[in-house]
Amino acid sequence: MKILYLDTSKEDAEIGLYEDQRVLTFVSYYAHRELSTTILKKIEEILKNNKTDFNSLGGILCYKGPGSFTGLRIGISLANALSYGLGIPIEGIMEDEPINEGIDNLIKRQSTKQLTPFYGADPHITLPKK
Repeated sequence: MKILYLDTSKEDAEIGLYEDQRVLTFVSYYAHRELSTTILKKIEEILKNNKTDFNSLGGILCYKGPGSFTGLRIGISLANALSYGLGIPIEGIMEDEPINEGIDNLIKRQSTKQLTPFYGADPHITLPKK
């Protein structure tokens, strides 16, 4: 089963493509404030370079926190949308969980539940200007 891995919790986004436990591609790139405009392009590039497409994916593994408020929102929203749209299972991992364990859980559970981010703290939202 081909699995897409996403971690958007920090300035350097990580995208991996796995065939079960075997790494096909793992890319880390500086996304920071361009994450929302670059992540889908990067995923498409990775899939194309591996001669595959979205319909070949069997599951999605996503890092769900703690981390950047906006980064987690973008990555998890994308992961949930892909899971729902493609009808494939999704699984989340947290800070101390290894990717391989998340892949095992994804394969065993085949869960299509939606992920929610874990920020690790209350978000710092500025007050509106008067």
